[in-house]
Amino acid sequence: MLAFTVHDIKGKKLEEIDLPEGVFGGRINKAVLHQAIVMYQANLRQGNASTKERAEVSGGGRKPYRQKGTGQSRAGSTRSPLRKGGGTTFGPHPRDFSYTLPKKMRDAALRASLNAKYSSDDIFCIDKLAAETDKTKDFAKMLKSLKLEGKVLALVDSVDEELTRASKNLPFFSMIRSRDVTAHDILKSKKVLITKSAFKQLLERIK
Repeated sequence: MLAFTVHDIKGKKLEEIDLPEGVFGGRINKAVLHQAIVMYQANLRQGNASTKERAEVSGGGRKPYRQKGTGQSRAGSTRSPLRKGGGTTFGPHPRDFSYTLPKKMRDAALRASLNAKYSSDDIFCIDKLAAETDKTKDFAKMLKSLKLEGKVLALVDSVDEELTRASKNLPFFSMIRSRDVTAHDILKSKKVLITKSAFKQLLERIK
C-alpha cells in the first residue's frame, strides 16, 4: 500500500495517509493528459483576431476605370484583395476556440497529473495551511522552510482571507480550491502544496 506523509507547518512529519493504488503509483496516462492540456489551453484563447474583407473596407464604391479599352485588367473596385489597401482574402475573424472533453476524461487527466507529481516527489502535504501574520515576507519564509522552490500551487478546501493577503504579492505562488483545480493548473506548477482536508476532498472528486 502506498503512503503519503502529512507534515505540519514547520515541516515535521505527523502521520501517513494510505493512497489508493488506482490513482497513484501506476502508469501515467500521457495520452489523456495531452488531450486535456490542449483543451484547457484552447479554452484560454480569446480568438479576437480580425481582418476586413473587400466588402468591409472603406471606399471602393466606384468603378476605377471603364471596363474596356484601357489595356488594363478588368477592375470593379479599388478595394479588391489584389490591390494595395484592399480587403483580405480568407483572413481570420473572431471565433470561439473553446470545447469540452467528457467528465471522465477530465477526471482521468487530473488523476494522471497528480500521479506525475507524486512520482517526481513534487507534491507536499501539510496538516493545515495558515498564515501566522498577513505579512508577505513571513509567508515567504514559511515556504522556504518547507523547501518549496519554483512555482508553487497551493490546494486548499476553502480560501482564507488572511492567507490570501499574505500570499497575493508572491509571483511564484498561487492558490486554488481543490474542487476547482484542473490538470493544467497542476502541471504548470513546479511544486504542489496541499492541505490534508483538501487532499481528501480531491480524492473523493477523482475516485
